[in-house]
Amino acid sequence: MTAKLDVDFVRSQFPAFSEPSLQGQAFFENAGGSYTCRQVIDRLHRFYTERKVQPYGRYAASAAGGAEMDEARARLAALMNVETDELSFGPSTSQNTYVLAQAFADTLSPGDAVIVTDQDHEANSGAWRRLENRGMEIREWRINPESGQLELDSLAAILDDKVKLVCFPHCSNVVGQENPVAQIAAMAHDVGAVTCCDGVSYAPHGLPDVGALGTDIYLFSSYKTYGPHQGIMVVRRALADRLVNQAHFFNADVRYKRLTPAGPDHAQIAACAGMADYIDAGPLPHCSAGMRTGCSRHCWTISAAATTPVFSAARNSAPRPDACPPSRCIRQSRLRRSRSRLPSMASWPARGISTPCGRSGRWAAIRMQVCCGSALCITPPTPRSSS
Repeated sequence: MTAKLDVDFVRSQFPAFSEPSLQGQAFFENAGGSYTCRQVIDRLHRFYTERKVQPYGRYAASAAGGAEMDEARARLAALMNVETDELSFGPSTSQNTYVLAQAFADTLSPGDAVIVTDQDHEANSGAWRRLENRGMEIREWRINPESGQLELDSLAAILDDKVKLVCFPHCSNVVGQENPVAQIAAMAHDVGAVTCCDGVSYAPHGLPDVGALGTDIYLFSSYKTYGPHQGIMVVRRALADRLVNQAHFFNADVRYKRLTPAGPDHAQIAACAGMADYIDAGPLPHCSAGMRTGCSRHCWTISAAATTPVFSAARNSAPRPDACPPSRCIRQSRLRRSRSRLPSMASWPARGISTPCGRSGRWAAIRMQVCCGSALCITPPTPRSSS
């Protein structure tokens, strides 16, 4: 099925593109966050003007505020194929990970082993490494220095029944490798360990089916997926009920509150429902039913390309006969690179890169996407002048 991206529709969903003070500029700090879609902004404004009271009370404004918070949790959980009470919010992914580490510190025993990687962002590394101060053994799953990739054989070599937790990124924020989450989770589960997957660099390409991935914890940031500044954390029920409560004692029996030590940001949580509104608005016709489709990652990534002021996306009409297979593509549309053995980003020329297929483009290495030829991919876009 061939679907056409309505770029004008997508851009109309982001008020920043009609803001006069931002015209004629190009921003390359996309890894720091995304523009916020209109649906989120509208919900945030409504909450602060109509519902900024203690939620879950019996009067109208309070009940509406609580209901909208519940709506955000339920809709995002459904998009990720998890139970509603398995999803919780926090100030950021870094802080959510820190709280998780404290919960594990109170749950694990001295001598238990925790695996971290040297491909992770500090957010999914530093907090876990500090568990060494509590008597846990820290093992490092190291990248292949030639390719920058995490290899499953290297993980197998350090997995045994002492390992209780494996922490790794879904997509590396350094080299862009997309790691095989389901395989890693299965390997960890085989020795009785649980997994914590950092999805901050992946979620902007498409909310994952966490149920299918099989990971016990999945983390990402809503402010990098068109939403407000919150961290979103999925902890599956079997694990959540084992971890020591980190919240007020009276919240210990509420699964989605147990890992939120302080009071939540009511308005921003409610506004996260706007992320689901944007997804359901359907930037691509065949994705209007939600993100859990075969093309979900392509749809979300294409939408991300359409919402940057730097590039406009052109569609392939059909796969090219000389196209490389998807596993040989270079993808650097917001922190993605292929499984190809390529030099580090630092060695790439500033104004062009040759792909394994022999195609090249004259565009900045900071944000780029080279197409694999799939009918659901986009071709390398032509940059527009920033002046």
